Amino acid sequence: MRPTLAVGGDLKNALCLGEGDHAWFGPHIGDMGDLATLEAARRAEAHMRSLTGVDPELVAADRHPGYHSARWARRRAHRLAPVFVQHHHAHIASAMAQHGLDGTAPVIGVAFDGTGYGDDGTVWGGEILLADYTGYRRFAHLAPAPLPGGDAGVANPCRLALARLWAAGLAWDADLPSVTACAADELAVVKQQLTRGVACVATSSMGRLFDAVSSLVGVCHRAGYEAQAALELEAAAASAWGEGTSAYDFGFTAGTYDPAPVLNALVADLRRGTPAPVLAARFHRAVARAVAEICRRARQDTGLAAVALSGGVFANALLEEECARLLSEDGFAVLRHGEVPPNDGGLALGQLVVAAHLRQEE
Repeated sequence: MRPTLAVGGDLKNALCLGEGDHAWFGPHIGDMGDLATLEAARRAEAHMRSLTGVDPELVAADRHPGYHSARWARRRAHRLAPVFVQHHHAHIASAMAQHGLDGTAPVIGVAFDGTGYGDDGTVWGGEILLADYTGYRRFAHLAPAPLPGGDAGVANPCRLALARLWAAGLAWDADLPSVTACAADELAVVKQQLTRGVACVATSSMGRLFDAVSSLVGVCHRAGYEAQAALELEAAAASAWGEGTSAYDFGFTAGTYDPAPVLNALVADLRRGTPAPVLAARFHRAVARAVAEICRRARQDTGLAAVALSGGVFANALLEEECARLLSEDGFAVLRHGEVPPNDGGLALGQLVVAAHLRQEE
């Protein structure tokens, strides 16, 4: 590749420089939300250029129009306009690059995370893509649900659970943990938001579904730190994993997999008194089985037999291991992250190879 700088995303930011057949990650910078972090990014770039001798001729960034990193890339690019790379495409390309793929053969990319700017302006995050370095096609995605209150909703998994119940047509009955976790006035506000579509954006995020289920089974209703609800749900599932737990079933239509049947079955089990760890394990197995089923359908349609697992949700070791096991048993070659993290800390490597190949094609 020509000398290129990729600026990553706005969370867990790390820069990446590339030239020829080499790529170098910079240090972890963190969340690009203030001037001090942006200054740290500027210093990191200067230090990396000094260490590697790479003088970037091309800059790559995320497509999100509000990202500080993308704005910095616009200011930083002086010889060529920045190349903006779709978030989940970059995740899949990052996994491909770590495994030394040249990008000429596409893979089935499973990109699961909390937030990524979608082509339709909504929040993506439960994506199955057919991708190489030069492009991608959205083969399937999680059925969307409203995200009430944006970041405020993310900090309150009980509200995400209410939104998922609402999208699935399930009542907010008083015996559900997510409902009892909310005060009456909070329930009224969320109901108004969902009914009127006020301060709501549609999301297909798998990360947000994990948060919602964590609250629905009574594990975590309020998040005090990032990914708390999902981490505690994974821990609960791990404690019941060896008990031979069964799996719930997603609904499948063309281009969509729907969690409504999963939530319906989960609520029924909850009312039977099934312990939260067992519910959590059944949900994890349901997601892994859905991944395997969609990948089988993609292979039927395209003949592709390599699957890349990427995105922050695959920091969940329980889910990643189960997906890899099911896919391997079904004859797929599975590309997993190792040296490069699956979350946004590895995003810049994907941006780097996508931008380089797009410019090469031009």
